[in-house]
Amino acid sequence: MNTEITLEQLKKLKLQGMARTYEALLSLPLHQQPEAHELIGQLAQSEIDSRQQRRTDLYLRLGKLRYAATLDQIKCSPERNLSKEQISRLADCSFISKAENILITGATGCGKSFLACAIGYQACLMGYKTMYLNMNRFIEKIMLAKLDGTWIKVLNQMEKIKLLIIDDFGLQPLKSEVRLALLQILEDRYDRHSILIASQLPVAKWYEYLQDETLADAILDRLTAHAHRLELKGKSMRKIK
Repeated sequence: MNTEITLEQLKKLKLQGMARTYEALLSLPLHQQPEAHELIGQLAQSEIDSRQQRRTDLYLRLGKLRYAATLDQIKCSPERNLSKEQISRLADCSFISKAENILITGATGCGKSFLACAIGYQACLMGYKTMYLNMNRFIEKIMLAKLDGTWIKVLNQMEKIKLLIIDDFGLQPLKSEVRLALLQILEDRYDRHSILIASQLPVAKWYEYLQDETLADAILDRLTAHAHRLELKGKSMRKIK
């Protein structure tokens, strides 16, 4: 059998993982090359690994996470009111399959955004589409979509996102149309997909921040019904660094 032709066929079929492994094995001496059944197993595993990596790279690129953070970089301590057990419960991302939310609160600089991005990174690794938006970008996205008539398209795009991260929630006043849009997004995601909110404001003050009593009730009901709450404390991580 012509190994060069086989290699080209693998590449033509876009089996990049298989092609790389096959090419590497061909470079070995004949007595070190695997038997047929072992070769097939290695090629199949290489293709699986390659596709998972490409999917992860794609999700990370589309997610546009603010920080390249991972869960093993998160510092847990009683002073931060954050334990390894809390992090480990989130690490398998089962909260996403259960359509549960995460609410992270704490003073400025305490590591809310870093933790949010670490959870987002883990979600991408586990095969979940993720989108990160700080509150400014979130509002801009809504207002622009309302102006150019693409709001329904944006809603449909967000509906495909398994984990939506909204950072810096509560830093600026919300117009009525933004509150309505937020409620619509939450309604579409309720019991179907997860949302992560990071905010300097404690959850108890979100009702006041949202102003409109009726909308605030509806929004908070959907956010807090099935939510993990992480209330970070301690000194600013920026000052510590």
